[in-house]
Amino acid sequence: MQKVKNLSIFIVALLIMIVTSLMFAGCGEGNDNRIRLNEVTHSIFYAPLYVAYNLGYFEDEGLEVTIESATGSDASMTALLSGSADIVLVGPETVVYSQGTQDSPVIFGQLTQKDGSFFVSSEDIDNFTLADLEGTTIIGGRQGGMPAMTLEYIIKDAGLTIGTNTASGEVNLRTDVAFNMIGSEFITSGCEFCTLFEPTATNLEKEGSGYVLEAVGEFSGYLPYTVFATKQSFIDEKGEQAEKFLNAVYRGYQYIATHTSLEAAKALAPSFSGMTDEELQIAVEQYLAIDAWCSSPVMTEESFNKMMEIINTTTQETQYDVEYSQIVDNSIANMIAK
Repeated sequence: MQKVKNLSIFIVALLIMIVTSLMFAGCGEGNDNRIRLNEVTHSIFYAPLYVAYNLGYFEDEGLEVTIESATGSDASMTALLSGSADIVLVGPETVVYSQGTQDSPVIFGQLTQKDGSFFVSSEDIDNFTLADLEGTTIIGGRQGGMPAMTLEYIIKDAGLTIGTNTASGEVNLRTDVAFNMIGSEFITSGCEFCTLFEPTATNLEKEGSGYVLEAVGEFSGYLPYTVFATKQSFIDEKGEQAEKFLNAVYRGYQYIATHTSLEAAKALAPSFSGMTDEELQIAVEQYLAIDAWCSSPVMTEESFNKMMEIINTTTQETQYDVEYSQIVDNSIANMIAK
């Protein structure tokens, strides 16, 4: 009888061990396939990402992706370096600035290839050109960020002078405003211009607080503008998950490229509850018109060099000497681009 009792206890204990091990195995598998993405801001500019999310492409790849929005590239990079994010969607300049940290971040995929902001004016201007900025004040984001640096670059390239003496024709480029506060500062400050991303630009125009003009990307040309970055250790240890992630985003781009703008708008709608399908459709068409999204996630050395030129020729206290091979790892992007 005692043997039967002992056998029963053994069987129960064995069952508990099996169930427990399966539970832990399941938890481990979930953690392996969970990716915490931190995005610099929430914008239609990143449409392929949201299309992939809303259409279930991440689930198709066996991934559990969560998306958290930050208030700027610095906040996103802090999330990555602190371990509260696995992947970040940021401007590539942030990766340059982060070199020298332990387990330095690397770029493993590019999402956008042009500046995605739009000139917004306090007055409606037909046939807007950069010459219209002469003698005005424009809010262009925080100093050291890609939006502000790109804006400074194209203003100077147009032969205009940046300074505070607007009476003499100088362009007063303000870089003292937090990225998420540009719209409200534009409304209250009385500045003539600012640059905003969608959907903020369209929403501001809907409120009657300004007029959306040309895309900054029409003047800046091609350059790496927004990228996916992660720690080198994540690439080394979880390269398969990173590949699945990037492949899902790439499928999101392909959906936009092969479907109507209205279909793309409907795929985006769950991520932008405050906008109508028509407004989303217009934004998609605007970004398609300037070829904002990368057809390949590979970041080229040519585009990297242009980015470094912009960083080192604009108003920076530090000159950065960073090599392409230091911060770009195209091993995953090359497989997806085949």
